[in-house]
Amino acid sequence: MAPDVAVGLGPLKLSTPLIAASGTVGSVWEWATVAELEHYGAAVAKSVSPEPWAGRQPPRVAPTRVGMLNGIGIQNPGIDSWINEVSPQLRGLETSVWGSAVAEDVSGFVAVAQGLERAGMSAVEINLSCPNLEDGALFSFSAQRSAEVIAEVSEAVSLPVGAKLSPNTPDIVGVARACAESGADFLVLTNTALGFGIDIITRKPLLSGGVGGYSGPGIKPLSLRCVHEVHQALPDVQIVGCGGVMTGRDIIEYVIAGANAVAAGTLHFSEPNAGRRLIAELKAEMGRLDVEQLSSIRGSVGQW
Repeated sequence: MAPDVAVGLGPLKLSTPLIAASGTVGSVWEWATVAELEHYGAAVAKSVSPEPWAGRQPPRVAPTRVGMLNGIGIQNPGIDSWINEVSPQLRGLETSVWGSAVAEDVSGFVAVAQGLERAGMSAVEINLSCPNLEDGALFSFSAQRSAEVIAEVSEAVSLPVGAKLSPNTPDIVGVARACAESGADFLVLTNTALGFGIDIITRKPLLSGGVGGYSGPGIKPLSLRCVHEVHQALPDVQIVGCGGVMTGRDIIEYVIAGANAVAAGTLHFSEPNAGRRLIAELKAEMGRLDVEQLSSIRGSVGQW
C-alpha cells in the first residue's frame, strides 16, 4: 500500500504535509508558472500590511556560507491594492493559498486579516515574527502582545488563523500557549532567526539594515527545537514546522518532533519546483520506515 501523505492541521485538511513558506514564493501565482502546485498542501503568499510598505534599500539579500540573509522589510502594496491586483491571479491554482498578515498594531493585523478573508484565502497566517521591521520589536517576543493580536483577529474573521513565531523568542512555549489559548488554530514554528554578516572588503554589513533574517539549512536545529519543546508542553496544539527543509527526511524529522505539517522556504530560491522531489523522498522514507500515515509518528521522539 502506498504511503498516505494527507494530513490534518486543525480545521484544515491538506493533500500533502508540504507548505510553501511565505516570503519565498512571491504572491504564489508567479511561482505557479514554474512549479507544480499539486505537490503542496498549501502555499502562503508574501506578507501584506495595512498600508503600502516600501521596504529597505538594497542590498536586501545576501548569501552566507550556509543559507542566506534577507532584510527586505516586507515590501508590499498594502492590503487594498493586494486585493485588487493580486488576489484575482490566485483563482484556480492547484493548491490552497493562505494569506499572511503583518502590521505595527493590533488594529492593523485585524484589517489585513479581514481583507485576506474577503479575497478568498483559505487561511490567514499572522506574522508575529518578522525581524525586518525598523524598530526591531517583534510581537512574538511577548506572550501578552501576541495573545492580543490573535484574540482580535480570531474574533474578526472566520478563517483558520495561524501564528508565526520567531526562533529567537525567549519563552517559545509561553508565547505558543498564549496564542493557542487566544484562538490560534495552528502555530508556525518558526520564521527566520536574527542574523548578521560583513563584507570584509567594504567592512559594511551584507544588508543595508544590518541585522536581518537568517534562513536555510543552518536554521533547522533551531526550529526543530522549538517544535519539540512546544509539542512536549502542548501536545494538542497544531504545528507547522518550518526552517531548513531540504529533503523528505527533514519532513519526517519535523513530524517526529511534533509537527502536523511542514513548510519549505529558502529551498525554493534555488529549486522552485522542489515539491515534486520532496514528496517523492517523503514517500520513499515512509516506505523504508514502514509508516503508512504521518500522524502515526507525530511527536514520537524518544528519550535516552
